[in-house]
Amino acid sequence: MNEKFQAAIRRFDEENSRDPNQEDSRPRELLYAERLTAWVLRLCPNASEALRLAARCQHICRWESPREKYPMTRAGYLKWRADLKKFHAEKSGAILSEIGYDPETICRVQDLNLKKNFPADPQVRVLEDALCLVFLEFQFAPLAARTNDDRMINALRKSWEKMTETARNEALKLNYENREKNLIQRALAS
Repeated sequence: MNEKFQAAIRRFDEENSRDPNQEDSRPRELLYAERLTAWVLRLCPNASEALRLAARCQHICRWESPREKYPMTRAGYLKWRADLKKFHAEKSGAILSEIGYDPETICRVQDLNLKKNFPADPQVRVLEDALCLVFLEFQFAPLAARTNDDRMINALRKSWEKMTETARNEALKLNYENREKNLIQRALAS
């Protein structure tokens, strides 16, 4: 990829390196961006520049808008998620503009961040698949440990419904503990 692309990745990583939350002794959002990028490239080795950029900035500076600032209700959760998507899109757009990206590319990255035209847009599908796979590989077990079975089964069903057949096959290859395997089996059985 070109110098502008490399500069954008560096800037996204610099921003995410400021995350005060740690996972595996690293800033959580930086690690998340790396994992998401890896899944996008695994699912789509020839991913467009816009898709690669969107993967790297999908959760940029997420810690700046904590869930706790919203009501702990379903409506509060949905509002938080909607506001986050807009925040990520605006933040990534500002960085891409600083670096000198053209408005069309910036708009495309933002559309991907916002998951516009899902599921019709194939690149948004790849990004959504990668998001689901990052969840299943790295976030599922810790979430399942603190969430009741019915809620986890519901979350797994929703994720599964959004995923393509390719992503589902990848998901079934991941290593799960017995409890997580059981939850997946129960989610897929119904």
